Amino acid sequence: MNDPLPPGASEPVEIAATRRWLERAVIGLNLCPFAKAVYVKQQVRFVLSDAELAEDLLEELAEELLRLRDTPADQTDTTLLVHPQVLTDFLDYNDFLDRVDALIEALELDGDLQVASFHPDYRFADTEPDDPGNCTNRAPYPTLHLLREASLDKAVAAYPDADIIVERNLQTMEKLGLEGFRKLLVE
Repeated sequence: MNDPLPPGASEPVEIAATRRWLERAVIGLNLCPFAKAVYVKQQVRFVLSDAELAEDLLEELAEELLRLRDTPADQTDTTLLVHPQVLTDFLDYNDFLDRVDALIEALELDGDLQVASFHPDYRFADTEPDDPGNCTNRAPYPTLHLLREASLDKAVAAYPDADIIVERNLQTMEKLGLEGFRKLLVE
């Protein structure tokens, strides 16, 4: 759920930028055809981490995974854990993902929850840093996206040709280019 702010409070810059990325890139470019439905139903939880160490982030991730597990999907279907102060180096972030997988296994959440990864410097294996296709997983800040497997299975089953999403996204990014992607995220 989009956590409501108290009256008069403004959203932290990192969350506002992440929300803009979700609205303009993920939903606006239809990079994930399943995102719009949960977003408009306010079932996306945005969490800003203040972790400065990977260990602290892992602890916070465990709390958020358990929270998502214990919360009905119609209240919170997915969580974006934005962590701007830790794992800003992509290689460190990428290495951390092994610890994320181990945590999911340790919490016995395999088959129930998974984590997708987004980073401002995301780079797929065997690509150049400026390859526009990398933008499909680039977010304004390092972000761990907690997903329910059941929701994914349901969405994929209802979506014709789900296997073409990746190829379509790469084509979209090739047409948009790096500069177009950057402009899309500017206020």
